[in-house]
Amino acid sequence: MPQPSDEPRPAAPLRLAVILNAGGGAVQARDPRPALSAAFARHGIEADLHMVKGEALVDTARDLLRQAGPGRHFDAVVAGGGDGSIGAVAGVMAGSGVAFGVLPLGTLNHFAKDLGLPQEIDGAVDVIAARQTRMVDVAEVNGRVFVNNSSIGLYATMVADRDRQRERSGWGKWPAMVLAGARVLLRYPVRHLRVRTEAWEKRYRTPLLFIGNNAYEVSLPRPGTRAVLDDGRLCLFVVRHGRPWGLLKVAVRALAGRLREERDFESHLVQEAEIQSHSAWMRVSVDGEVVPMRPPLRYGIRPGALRVFAPAPAAVGEVVTEERAAGGP
Repeated sequence: MPQPSDEPRPAAPLRLAVILNAGGGAVQARDPRPALSAAFARHGIEADLHMVKGEALVDTARDLLRQAGPGRHFDAVVAGGGDGSIGAVAGVMAGSGVAFGVLPLGTLNHFAKDLGLPQEIDGAVDVIAARQTRMVDVAEVNGRVFVNNSSIGLYATMVADRDRQRERSGWGKWPAMVLAGARVLLRYPVRHLRVRTEAWEKRYRTPLLFIGNNAYEVSLPRPGTRAVLDDGRLCLFVVRHGRPWGLLKVAVRALAGRLREERDFESHLVQEAEIQSHSAWMRVSVDGEVVPMRPPLRYGIRPGALRVFAPAPAAVGEVVTEERAAGGP
């Protein structure tokens, strides 16, 4: 009679539903499916790839989430694209408890970088294959989830103008953004806003108000990044300068990692914020996508709502330390 073995049983193959944004610039430039299929096969992962247009991302994610979880057809849902695509699918996944995988197939991939994910396909798939997950926060504005940040004012106006230029002329994203930036700076709209948090209320006259999911670094060596994604707080930045030249100087100092709060902006860490305006509606940037919303804008944080494949935070810190020691960014 065979004796029971003390050897651990091999884990069953990981079964993934993978959603790719067919409208993303990087995906259109080079179809990632052959490289993804090869990377998943190397780990024995069963991956069902879905190439969908941006407007179908949320509906597809909802449908696949219903088929994911213990005892169901898929073990996890994975999204591939830029920050806007990742944020859209993360909004569906948040609160479900089902593991979420990120394939950084966009231009900037801020969320993936802050998670400590490799930026190439093979490395990102390696992280998913390791099956290690962590719980991170998501933020939301009027029910719309975001994983990186949201803003009101110049940036949202620039993105909306950029998209109009691209639709009319067929320009690439960056040339259209440069033209949009010049046009917006010439007009230089300033918002009159009233901000109320759990602890205070104040009126502002500002060209730009920024709300981040957790705290953003503003100084060297890593400006524009986040050290943690699970602190349970929003960061709120309000730019002080009311004239274009002042804002240009702020932008230059930001690129150089030399911003100073007392001179350039006001910042707060909060758990919720309500933004009031006299406008009937406002352009709101949400993970780089512009959405029209009616004020008041109600921002909040959902601590630990997203279970995501990622290296352990300690491992992320080790990678950053190694980059600094090697003279990296």
